[in-house]
Amino acid sequence: MSGWKWEKLWPYQAVVAVDARDFSSLPSRGMQQVNQDIRSLLSVAMSSIGLSSSWEQRSFGQHTGDGYVAGVDPEYLPALVGCFPGALYELLCEHSRPDGHPLQLRVSVHVGPLPDSGLGVPMVETHRLLDDENLRRLLNRANPRFTPVAMIISERAHEDVFSSGQPTGGAGPEEFEHHLVRVKAFEKSAWVHIPGLDWQLADPKLLLPELPTPQKTSSQSPSVAGKDSNDVVFNNHGGENIAQGYRMNFQHFGNQVRNIDDLRGERR
Repeated sequence: MSGWKWEKLWPYQAVVAVDARDFSSLPSRGMQQVNQDIRSLLSVAMSSIGLSSSWEQRSFGQHTGDGYVAGVDPEYLPALVGCFPGALYELLCEHSRPDGHPLQLRVSVHVGPLPDSGLGVPMVETHRLLDDENLRRLLNRANPRFTPVAMIISERAHEDVFSSGQPTGGAGPEEFEHHLVRVKAFEKSAWVHIPGLDWQLADPKLLLPELPTPQKTSSQSPSVAGKDSNDVVFNNHGGENIAQGYRMNFQHFGNQVRNIDDLRGERR
């Protein structure tokens, strides 16, 4: 008799996570209101795309401070990927935060085996997608009234939806831009969708990491332009051959002195 032991794979869940941009700028009361608003907006958006009952039966639904996360039946992935971002977009265009500023949301969608608690690798990866710094920067650059939502979905969710050929009722594959997400030790392919954005017209650098800003060098007068930084420079003023100021690199000067001493030693 064999001693093989095995367990069934946890049921697949489509994981939906949402975060609010600039949440920390709100006072405590405003944070509480936005937290409640997000849950209400999600319910209305799900209802508008025909997922009201599925959303009511969601798994491991929980607040995340500045957002919300839950699991739904993966057979509804076409609606989550195709219709959900557009439904949220319409709602957010008419919604404001308690301070009067527009509410911007980042949304991530992933799929994988998860227990009822929601604790597992797919849950962690869903939040890694949401935390992508390039996605954050993209939303920061956008006008919140025109771009209130940005969605990022995993490679697995993208493949399952668009390789199936099932109609999504909304966004198609051409409305998603491929993106490599790097957060901590996580590095995986994903796809980004911005409702209303034509990626064929967008700046190809839109999702690339931000390059470091070059440090500004101190301005030099025309008389010293092109000089080596180690040169001793005298500036003339008013045509008079009188040194009004100078700058020198003392390390270079010290090297010159040592070189002279070495030459003297050789001559001896």
